[in-house]
Amino acid sequence: MSSSHSPSVEVHEEGVKARVGLWLFLLSEILLFGGMFLLYSMYRYKSPGDFHAASMELSRFDGTLNTIVLLTSSLTVVVALHSLHIKHKKGRAVFFLLATIALGLTFLVVKSFEWTAKFEHGLYPGAKFLATQNHGFILFFGLYFTMTGLHALHVIVGMVVLSFVTNFVIREKVRPDRINIMENGALYWHLVDIIWIFLYPLFYLIS
Repeated sequence: MSSSHSPSVEVHEEGVKARVGLWLFLLSEILLFGGMFLLYSMYRYKSPGDFHAASMELSRFDGTLNTIVLLTSSLTVVVALHSLHIKHKKGRAVFFLLATIALGLTFLVVKSFEWTAKFEHGLYPGAKFLATQNHGFILFFGLYFTMTGLHALHVIVGMVVLSFVTNFVIREKVRPDRINIMENGALYWHLVDIIWIFLYPLFYLIS
């Protein structure tokens, strides 16, 4: 007698495999940023005064605004997931997914204005003005552009992922009974938000 798995069992197994794969990927991302946070801590311990002075050159308003934007985006992606999985409201889910993507774009626009201001003032790696500053001051902006730039890249990737998820919801490839892709996309987006929650005080709230 031949045995076969039911479609629901196969879907569950696919979901488990996808979730395990995603968690392994997220672990690698945590290790990457964890190493950078450790490096930052070492340099800040050696040059606390320079790091404080360099931090004062950043816009706390922009940093706070972007924190609010990303925290709001975490809420909208949760509402999108709840709308489809629990409420079975496809249109509402699509609306909040698009809202999440729009908030991600808002974050990038605010960050681009902030970066532009730093370039205009010569506060970027390789700038002549920055080269005349103390070593700790230079290190701060090297870490700032590296870590926030890498985070911005993750925001872009997250927006692309959520765009695919939105398309799948519209085409009903993602449904209330097949929600794994959407859950994984939301989980990745939460990682992006959590990383920023660590970056924000490290760079903008140095006392």
